[in-house]
Amino acid sequence: MALELFTLRLLSALCLLSVQTFAQDFDFFYFVQQWPGSYCDTQQSCCYPSSGKPAADFGIHGLWPNYNDGSYPSNCDPGVPFNPSKISDLVDSMQTNWPSLACPSSDGDTFWSHEWTKHGTCSESVLDERGYFSAALNLKKQVNLLEALRNSGIEPNDQSYSLNSISQAISDATGYTPGIECNRDESGNDQLYQVYVCVDTSGTSLIDCPVLPHGKCSSQIHFPSF
Repeated sequence: MALELFTLRLLSALCLLSVQTFAQDFDFFYFVQQWPGSYCDTQQSCCYPSSGKPAADFGIHGLWPNYNDGSYPSNCDPGVPFNPSKISDLVDSMQTNWPSLACPSSDGDTFWSHEWTKHGTCSESVLDERGYFSAALNLKKQVNLLEALRNSGIEPNDQSYSLNSISQAISDATGYTPGIECNRDESGNDQLYQVYVCVDTSGTSLIDCPVLPHGKCSSQIHFPSF
């Protein structure tokens, strides 16, 4: 009887630990958008989605749970794989706002599955799969990066702009300092690649970033056309 009681307690503890592991806490989200012209203008190049070339606009990369010390949880619940049927009503919006540029070309399911498995499952205590993707799409409406930059005279016209002016334009539009990440074009020049803003744990409201990503950019960065 004592052994059975011990076994039951052990199983209960393991179940509780499993739940805690899958539903990890986190401190905030990074909402990350990328410029397609910079994704494509590298030695790796890109492939357009099966639906065709995306619009010349920033696209969603992901909504990433993060800790205040800069670390982050990942792949928190392998028992809840990506299920396309749960977001069937969002697909048109996602193909427009969250396109995949990876090769070979695809309809986006592989990209979205990766984002849900690696990042989305770590926010299950707040957002289920549909809620996770809906939250990112709603944030995209709040954070119109291209409009913010154009309002400050910064255009995707293959010209270079100061890193400070890009950051200030986004800060003026959103009220918060962004994280700016650059990559290198085929000629080795820094170019505007990704923009990070921070979001509260509900996935709805922008906040001051507890920590900014360690993106490396020179003082002048290229903004390629697309």
